[in-house]
Amino acid sequence: MYGEKMPQASRINVKGLHLEFGEIDEYLKRKPYESKRVSSDYDTLRKWDRKLLSYFKPFYAPLCELCCMCTYGKCDLSYSKKGACGINIEKQQAREALSTSVIGASAHAAHARDLVDRLLEKDPSSKLHYDSSIDIMAPISTTVTGIEPKTPADLDMIMSYIERELTNLMASVHTGQEGDAIDFESKALHAGMMDTLSLEIAEIAQINQYKLPTGESETHLLEIGMDVIDRTKPVILCIGHNVAPSAEIIDYAEDIGVEDEIEICGLCCTAIDMGRYSKSSKIVGPISRQLAFLRSGIPDVVVLDEQCIRSDVYEICSEMGIMVIATSDKCSMGLEDMSDENPYKIVNRILQGMNGVLLKDEKKAAMVAVNLAMQLHRNSGKNSWKKSRENCLKCLPCDSRCLPPKKPEVRWDMDINSLIEYCNLCGECDRTCPALLPLRNAIEEAKRGDFRSLSELYEKCAGCGRCMEVCKESIPILDLIRESRKGSAEKFLIRAGRGPVQDIEIRRVGAPIVFGDIPGVISLAGCSNYPAGEVDVQLIAEEFLKRGYIVMAAGCAAMDIALSHDDDGKTLYERYPGDFDRGGLLNLGPCVANSHAIGSAIKIAGIFAKIPMERNTVEIADYILNRIGVCVIGWGAMSQKAFAIITGANRWGIPAVLGPHASKYRRLYLGESAPRLITDRGDGSPVPSEPAPIHLTYAAESINECIVMASKMCIRPNDTPRGRMIKLSNYVDLHMKYYGCIPEDIDLFLRSEKEIPYKHKDEIMNILDRRDWKPREAVREPSIIR
Repeated sequence: MYGEKMPQASRINVKGLHLEFGEIDEYLKRKPYESKRVSSDYDTLRKWDRKLLSYFKPFYAPLCELCCMCTYGKCDLSYSKKGACGINIEKQQAREALSTSVIGASAHAAHARDLVDRLLEKDPSSKLHYDSSIDIMAPISTTVTGIEPKTPADLDMIMSYIERELTNLMASVHTGQEGDAIDFESKALHAGMMDTLSLEIAEIAQINQYKLPTGESETHLLEIGMDVIDRTKPVILCIGHNVAPSAEIIDYAEDIGVEDEIEICGLCCTAIDMGRYSKSSKIVGPISRQLAFLRSGIPDVVVLDEQCIRSDVYEICSEMGIMVIATSDKCSMGLEDMSDENPYKIVNRILQGMNGVLLKDEKKAAMVAVNLAMQLHRNSGKNSWKKSRENCLKCLPCDSRCLPPKKPEVRWDMDINSLIEYCNLCGECDRTCPALLPLRNAIEEAKRGDFRSLSELYEKCAGCGRCMEVCKESIPILDLIRESRKGSAEKFLIRAGRGPVQDIEIRRVGAPIVFGDIPGVISLAGCSNYPAGEVDVQLIAEEFLKRGYIVMAAGCAAMDIALSHDDDGKTLYERYPGDFDRGGLLNLGPCVANSHAIGSAIKIAGIFAKIPMERNTVEIADYILNRIGVCVIGWGAMSQKAFAIITGANRWGIPAVLGPHASKYRRLYLGESAPRLITDRGDGSPVPSEPAPIHLTYAAESINECIVMASKMCIRPNDTPRGRMIKLSNYVDLHMKYYGCIPEDIDLFLRSEKEIPYKHKDEIMNILDRRDWKPREAVREPSIIR
């Protein structure tokens, strides 16, 4: 019977029998760290959120006043009405903010989980490493969880915490759960913090997995731009955010000795990580180049991993005769999963008529991509249209087989002049363009033979393709814009992503940043969907660089900064140093490297101010809010990921300026333009202070407003008189430059006459006299925690 002791006579002794229990051994090996659990500190953080949001009230701008979430809907929430579940418009918008933040955080968490699992497969107890100049490897993880990860097992434990928190947060979105707008917002902030934590874990994992740069200020320069790709070679294009497939492709090409015979390039964050991994890889550009490059017909093979991939990428590639290899179950594109098949059999199947395949084994995907690209390039019948394009300077795809015509009268082998003639100047393209580009006028001038305006739209176009979708004549407007600039090569240089900020850099500039001698730290994030294209981000970066701010960038923003030359043919990366110091321009890396921007602020609090970091999020965030002049600019914020990054920064006390489409996120955190009552932690007393930072999240409608507001967002109650004068000098100068006048709220930020900028002292004194301004003492230890 079960549970009874077996009699001695029933036992069997077999000589020479050898048993191995591999799975049991593996279980015992993993059990010690798997049994550990990071406890949630949400109750404490909720109190911080409610305190934070008492100063920065949520402001909602609904796109509509309906809720269509459940089968009781659609419910009209206008005019103080409630839905069937009892929700009103304020709670519904807060729930939308939580949902958006969780979606964005989940994308980064899933990415991080994939990278951590790769490290666990190698050895869960191996030692993680960074550069020797970095002692605090994971400031976000240390502060939030109390764990300074030393091994992949530690990363796994933190990932389990993130996944548990995100599950709880997503549950609150369900109909009939949370019922308070501020608690929805608190949960959105918590999701944002889980996003920053995921970013850091992903970056640590991929740096250790692929030996990426770990803090070098002057990394190597890489080529970027559509025209840096050698079209005479087989071209493999990698799109997405996970470096694993592209790294395998690079390795395989080197292993078989064809790295010089093939072009391996990337779009979006995968491209930045490829450049960190190999100096031979090339960057096509940010997300705004995706549609244009695919429609150019240059790639032979497109390899997809995850995130920031157009939903119609397979359709476009099929039309252009480009083969697609998907590598993630997050982005399967309806393709047949052939992960278990022989790579050479897969290549043959594709050559016989398949347009794409799903391969979740990256090594196998690399073999297929390289061999397939070389076969397609050799096969003149398969890609003959590509060769004919290289001899044509003004035409769109020259072979009618490239793209089937949408309408009989518009043929895809027509030259640009013939295609333009079909435009009846109806203006539908103008009305649908999210960047408000003057497409109709540009085409009208092109009809008269002047292609300059059409060519100038190239750098401003977000590459969404909506103009082509609404064109009644089926004119490929995006192709017209691209082809109109023939002869103007898009070739630039970008500094490779450096990764984290070194501890020694923090020690050098901690005091100047906290006291205001360095006027601020600007962190550029977001996606390429701004009205003036990458030119906006370049202008923002240069404006602050030449004024001595530290400028950091990651993801698409980091790439956009590179897409312009000065009169000497240099990009901003060639003109400004890459160290974390006054006037430094740092390319931190891909989207996940935004964690280093937040991490640098945490490290200033930990290294310079010596605030204990372990599970001390509230103290650190309060210090950042009141003493560190850092501001995030999400210019071109588009995706849920961008929203989560911004919301995560807000949780850490870092203000953000968003735009120009950021109002469509439907929620801002706005402060009041009036003196603010905060706490002096020296004696715990409430004291009046300037409204600094003025807002926590603000949407700017123009680049002028963005630059001026960002300079004001760097003002902090902790500024010394000299530091405040430096910050106000920049604020006033920028306000004069972009608005033509002294800011009328200057009196709010002046504590004594010593802080008045010399250049405009007379005009400022006139404003102070009108406002009956009185000097006041600066807060000794500013805080919003009582």
